[in-house]
Amino acid sequence: MDGTMGLRALLCVYLASLLVLQAMPTQGSPTGRPKVSKKRQTVDTAVDGVTIRSLKVNCKVTSRFAHYVITSQVVNNADEAKEVAFEVEIPKTAFISDFAITSGGNAFIGDIKDKVSAWKQYRKAAVSGENAGLVRASGRTMEQFTIHLNIGPRSKATFRLTYEEVLKRKLKQYEIVIKVKPKQLVHHFEIDVDIFEPQGISKLDAQASFLPKDLESQLIKKSFSGKQGHVLFHPTVGQQQSCPTCSTSMLNGDFKVTYDVNRDQLCDLLVANNHFAHFFAPQNLTNLKKNVVFVIDISTSMEGQKLKQTKEALLKILGDMRPGDYFDLVLFGSEVQSWKGSLVPASPANLRAAQEFVRRFYLAGATNLNGGLLRGIEILNQAHGSLPELSNHASVLIMLTDGEPTEGVTDHSQILKNVRNAIRGKFPLYNLGFGHNLDFNFLEVMSMENNGRAQRIHEDHDATQQLQGFYDQVANPLLVDVELLYPQDTVSAVTQHRHKQYYEGSEIMVAGRIADNKLGSFKADVLAHGEGQEFKTTCLVDEEEMKRLLQERGHMLENHVERLWAYLTIQELLAKRMKLEGKEKADVTAKALQMSLAYQFVTPLTSMTIRGMTDEDGLEPIIDKPPEDSLPLEMLGHRKTFVLSALQPSPTRSSSNFQQLPDQVTGVDTDPHFLIHVPQKEDTLCFNINEEPGVVLSLVQDPDTGFSVNGQLIGNKASGPGQQEGTYFGRLGIANPATGFQLEVTPHNITLNPGSGGPVFSWRDQASLRQHEVVVTINRRRNLVVSVEDGGTFEVVLHRVWKGSAVHQDFLGFYVLDSHRMSARTHGLLGQFFHPLDYKVSDPHPGSNPTKTDATMVVKSHQLTVTRGLQKDYSKDPRHGAEVTCWFVHNNGAGLIDGVYTDYIVPDIF
Repeated sequence: MDGTMGLRALLCVYLASLLVLQAMPTQGSPTGRPKVSKKRQTVDTAVDGVTIRSLKVNCKVTSRFAHYVITSQVVNNADEAKEVAFEVEIPKTAFISDFAITSGGNAFIGDIKDKVSAWKQYRKAAVSGENAGLVRASGRTMEQFTIHLNIGPRSKATFRLTYEEVLKRKLKQYEIVIKVKPKQLVHHFEIDVDIFEPQGISKLDAQASFLPKDLESQLIKKSFSGKQGHVLFHPTVGQQQSCPTCSTSMLNGDFKVTYDVNRDQLCDLLVANNHFAHFFAPQNLTNLKKNVVFVIDISTSMEGQKLKQTKEALLKILGDMRPGDYFDLVLFGSEVQSWKGSLVPASPANLRAAQEFVRRFYLAGATNLNGGLLRGIEILNQAHGSLPELSNHASVLIMLTDGEPTEGVTDHSQILKNVRNAIRGKFPLYNLGFGHNLDFNFLEVMSMENNGRAQRIHEDHDATQQLQGFYDQVANPLLVDVELLYPQDTVSAVTQHRHKQYYEGSEIMVAGRIADNKLGSFKADVLAHGEGQEFKTTCLVDEEEMKRLLQERGHMLENHVERLWAYLTIQELLAKRMKLEGKEKADVTAKALQMSLAYQFVTPLTSMTIRGMTDEDGLEPIIDKPPEDSLPLEMLGHRKTFVLSALQPSPTRSSSNFQQLPDQVTGVDTDPHFLIHVPQKEDTLCFNINEEPGVVLSLVQDPDTGFSVNGQLIGNKASGPGQQEGTYFGRLGIANPATGFQLEVTPHNITLNPGSGGPVFSWRDQASLRQHEVVVTINRRRNLVVSVEDGGTFEVVLHRVWKGSAVHQDFLGFYVLDSHRMSARTHGLLGQFFHPLDYKVSDPHPGSNPTKTDATMVVKSHQLTVTRGLQKDYSKDPRHGAEVTCWFVHNNGAGLIDGVYTDYIVPDIF
């Protein structure tokens, strides 16, 4: 592989909460961690001959808009090429805006384009033997970007990543969090944070979790005065050492900067370059009394730690209720029950009684989410109607659930409609989704439609603190029905400027455009309702102050105000499109895409390509914004292999499930081999494709019936130095929409209709199930067979690992036992080979590997070079397999499969 051109790129997300910086030598580790085959040299700052000469994080904040540049220079001191990794974590809410690598005197710069164009370029490259890397997986709040580069001997590479975000005020402060993890001593390590806030900075602090308190005050330099604040962390090599004689670094943890601004003035308007930013966070207001109803899921899926943590959080929240507040609790399982059925004051006696109720309630049945929400809404509505004194309170509805609705009304669209019609914009709904076995988008849309927001509560040891932390943000409402209004003939493209409630410690932020020559008539009127009074103020622009600010901050101020507006607008458009359909959704999507391209942000609608750099397969990297549901980093690996063939029927099949079958069937197994026998030729073809674990592939797709089989890949760690990591199918989804049938199969469980809470079986079960036209037979510890009337018959084989196995985790094989009733339009990586295939092989001759024969194949109007080789068929013997001779098609099967392999990547198993 060329010393400067070999590149493997991943943009991935994993369970972590902070930004990670890493530039380390690696030998193909899926997480970018070093796996060095040679003995580590005892050098102060080098690992396997590779030194991180510098690693710098520069963060410039202008009026809450944060612009980060991470730069790392890596030097290969060895006499041979080395692979290094540049790895950082960025917040999920941030947008990457630039990336560049300089190596061997060449600069490689990212280019942001719409996702469709990027993928067309990628697929075109893949056909011609170039390439790209994909990005998946997500964690709590961060996304991980990793890129690997092969550096030539005695040479260096410089990486530079730029990303941007708007800092949101929570609990009376803004927070910048950086996770520091270089994993070796760095010659020049630096974190430099520069903050400019026109209101003036009222407090500034910085902490590093990895530093003892005495060292923290010595090594972190922080200062602020007037509008400017500065934090510098610049440890020497000696100060990075974990002990005086150690060559390891103690820089491993969180570096956190927190600050707030002065609130002396009600008005905080910033205008530059025909754009404005309005920050509203008034101080010294009296807390509004509140009406709060907690709607809690007590279905049986909440058993164990989730129930314990929910009760702990509720007890603490009830203990923090203020005198003058009113509250009630609603529980929903199969049935809906409430504690009182109406709002009661937060008196000491009522709070003690409520806490006792929380300690004693137990789980009950399914999930009547619709009923629970409507009961909670009814309690608040009744209080507004029958008790006039409560109508002036700030009403809040908070719902916690861990699953999908399975009782009562279960249709998502109907539930959304019911909740909208019941609340009618009178108060906000906050949805808390506990864990990942739920449709979080559904909860998000419901909250957005009702002036609230949704938050995921992660199943972890700190779930109680997560619940309390969310409540703390909404516990102290100060204003309701807040409107920030601007002259219609003066402004355009204004971001959200109406908010149901304003909470202590938060901030409302609005941005927009100002028409040419209209600055003189620009103003902001703020209207709201406070405790016992109306709130009203008018803000005007101080043009002289704006001029002074421009002199102090220059072009950066103009640029940051406009990009702050663009960032907020894109985020709002992306959220809005979630609850739209048809033309409305298409229009909003087009607008968000146009702005993403105009301001060069990597968003869910755009991708970044890096022209001129290729990996070992000649493919260029693609940087994508990973989806919310993508797999965590530990599930991602490096490569997967496909092969196609028809296999002999497995002796473990249940003959009662199908009639006379052909001698050969189509299947996919191991890492993964697709093998298909071509009866006319009495021969077999095979090929492999590079892809990542976590990717979902279309195996069978019948467009006439909608029947589909999709499989998700899992990784298997390399068994030793120099070994290639394999990938295997770890999750299969079989769906027949005509009958509403879905089957999810993993090496651990078999779940019927997982989206609606269907039964779950293990591989220890022996069972036969029938749903309409589909029969599923589970043969204990061996396989399962799915038969579809007027469709096909399919088998899933379970592979258990055994002592000494090269595979370190259980996986699945999939076989098509009968496909003659599938439609002629059936497609997919397997489905396309259900149809007759013609090809000719000629000119066999010794190949580049003298032990193998090359030949010329003509297939589908393509002339290909193929190689004779061996693959294994595990249909008869899952442990040892049988060797199968096949013609191997190179270059990701280009020319053999229809289209290119990326055409078969789908978003989910269903």
